[in-house]
Amino acid sequence: MNHKSRLLASTVLAMGLMAPAIAQDVPAGASDDVLKIGLVYTLSGPPAALGEQARDGFLLAAEKIGELGGMKTEIIIVDDEGKPDLAAQKANELVLRDNVDFVVGPIFSNILMAIVQPVTSTGTVLISTNAGTSTLAGEACNPNFYTTSYQNDQNHEVMGAYAQAQGYNNVFLMTPNYQAGKDSQAGFKNSYKGGTAGEIYTELGQLDFSSELAQIAAFQPDAVFTFMPGGMGVNLVKQYSQAGLSGIPFLSAFTVDETTLPATQDAAVGMLGGANWAPDMDNAANKEFVDGYIAKYGAVPGTYAMQAYDAAQLINSAVAKVGGDLTDRAALHAAIKEADFDSPRGDFSFGKNNFPIQDFYLVEAVKREDGMYGTSVKEKIFDDYVDNYADQCKM
Repeated sequence: MNHKSRLLASTVLAMGLMAPAIAQDVPAGASDDVLKIGLVYTLSGPPAALGEQARDGFLLAAEKIGELGGMKTEIIIVDDEGKPDLAAQKANELVLRDNVDFVVGPIFSNILMAIVQPVTSTGTVLISTNAGTSTLAGEACNPNFYTTSYQNDQNHEVMGAYAQAQGYNNVFLMTPNYQAGKDSQAGFKNSYKGGTAGEIYTELGQLDFSSELAQIAAFQPDAVFTFMPGGMGVNLVKQYSQAGLSGIPFLSAFTVDETTLPATQDAAVGMLGGANWAPDMDNAANKEFVDGYIAKYGAVPGTYAMQAYDAAQLINSAVAKVGGDLTDRAALHAAIKEADFDSPRGDFSFGKNNFPIQDFYLVEAVKREDGMYGTSVKEKIFDDYVDNYADQCKM
C-alpha cells in the first residue's frame, strides 16, 4: 500500500523506545477502549516484498487470535516508502494524531533510527520486527523498545562461524552502505578470524553489480559473504550465476530467503544463509504458522513474516495479562518481558536489553516438495545466543 489504510481486527501490541527517566509516561490513547496499533513498513519499491511479508504475518496472527488482548483492535498500516524523513513524519502522525498504543516495524535500520524518537518521546512502545541496530542493543537500549527479530549482527555471525569452521582464509565481503550493512560485516568478522580478499560497501538500493562481480572474479576468494535484501539480493544472485561465479561459495543472510527465492529460484538453490528460523522447523506452532500463511497468501513465509507474527502474539499476551489496562505502564512492560507465547522459532525470551535470546541456524535454499522455494535448516550454530552488545545496556 502506498497510502495509509485502516482495518479492524483483533490484535494488540505497542512498543516504544524512550529514555529510562520517562519510561512510565502514559500515551494519550492508553485509556481508550480500542487497542490501536500502527504498522510502519516499506510497502513500495524494490524492497516491498519484505514489508508485505511482515504486514501479512502480523495480520495473519491478528486474524487467528481475534481480539488482541481481548480488546477491539484497530490496525493502521503506513508505507514508509524506504524514506527516513517520511517515516519519521508518519510515525509522528501515528502517535500524536491517531493515538496508537503500539508502533510495530520497520524493515530497515535507517528507518528504525528515524522513527525511534517520534514514537518513544510520547511514551508509546515501539516493537521492531526486523531492524535491530547495535546502538539500540547496547548503550542506547531503552525500556520502551523491544524487538522480536534479532540484533543485526547475529545472523551474519552464523556465516562467520561457518566460514571459520570451513577453514576459509580469503573471503570477499560486500554489503550496502548503511547501518545494517555495517553491522553485518561487523557480525561476520566477529566470528570469522581469517583474511579478506576485499571489503566493500555498495549503494543502498543498488541493482547492477557488474563492477563488484568483476572484482570477485579477479580476486578468486575462498568465498563471498554478502547481505543484500529484497531486489538487491534478487539481482545479485542472478548476476552472480550469469557471471559464472557459482564455483565460489556464496554465503549470506537476508539475500537468499523466502522474499527473494520466488524470483531467483534455481539460481539460488544450494546457497547458504544464517537465520533464526526456517519454514521447515519441526514444532506445532511453526506448522500452524507456515500452513496458515501458505493457505492465506499462497507463498512460503520468511523471517520477516514470522517475526511480525510473533509481535502480534506478544502484544496479545501482554495486553491480556494486564486485563486491557494500558495505563499501568510498569505492569504492561512486565507482561511484555514475560513473552508468554509460542514462537514458531521455538526458544524465545527477552534479554536485559529487550532483544531476543534465541537459537541461530545455518540454512540452505531448497526447492520444496510442493514446488515452491524456501530455506531449510542444515545445522544449529548458536544456542540461546545473547547478542554481543547486551553487556553495554544499563537497564
